[in-house]
Amino acid sequence: MVTQNWLYDAILYIYALSLLFYFSDFMNASRRAKRMGTGLLIFVWVLQTGYLVIRMVSHLQMTTVTPFEYWLGFSWLLVTISLVISRFIQINFIVFFVNVIGFAVLALNLYSNPGDGESLAVWDTTRELLYIHISLVLCAYAALTIGALFAGMYLVLHNQLKRKRWSSFVRRLPSLDLIERYGDRAVIIGVPLLAMSLAIAVTSLLVEGRTALLLDWKVLSSFATLIMYIIYVYQRAMLRRPGLQLARLYMFAFGMLILNLLSNYFSSFH
Repeated sequence: MVTQNWLYDAILYIYALSLLFYFSDFMNASRRAKRMGTGLLIFVWVLQTGYLVIRMVSHLQMTTVTPFEYWLGFSWLLVTISLVISRFIQINFIVFFVNVIGFAVLALNLYSNPGDGESLAVWDTTRELLYIHISLVLCAYAALTIGALFAGMYLVLHNQLKRKRWSSFVRRLPSLDLIERYGDRAVIIGVPLLAMSLAIAVTSLLVEGRTALLLDWKVLSSFATLIMYIIYVYQRAMLRRPGLQLARLYMFAFGMLILNLLSNYFSSFH
């Protein structure tokens, strides 16, 4: 584990340095700083991928997935998405904020137990479903997190435009229509993935005869979160609510998602 711990520390330091360059671009619109930040972020992605491969190879026979692997995969996914956004979409600030979250997750993950645990022991006899469930839910969380960043950006820009504050910060932001469009895409990806991951979880509980866990706080809060996002989709697609109302509703739904993640501490399921 010495090599892996050293590698994890190196990832954190290089990630932090990358964020410093992105922050310089955030403050001063520096193309050079942005290029340096992107180059370091690519290096972080390479190191994270290597670290994940090492963990997977050394845990081929694992029957559980600990919070350490869970959040490590989530951070890797955020880095991957941010690099795709940086390469193909070119939206100012979004890459910086995505990676602030990714770095925070990676740093806080140091407090997780990297050893074998019982984080998902309920899946012992359905390991294949475990892998599918985790893959779907991590992708859902990543997409919905990106959507929350767009919703927050929409609220900030709307407020600045309403007050007629034409600062350099406002000029570098995309239009409200563009923010709304990409936020919708995040929802289109995230909500179905969240629904499928929950369907797999419920199916596994029913197959294993663990129906009592359907009343677990984690399961109930997960469905409450999904219902909140479905309400958002209905308001957006059917009722055509204004963008400001939708952005606020989205942030409320994302708040429920955060509470759902925190419910792991009170759950016997995860």
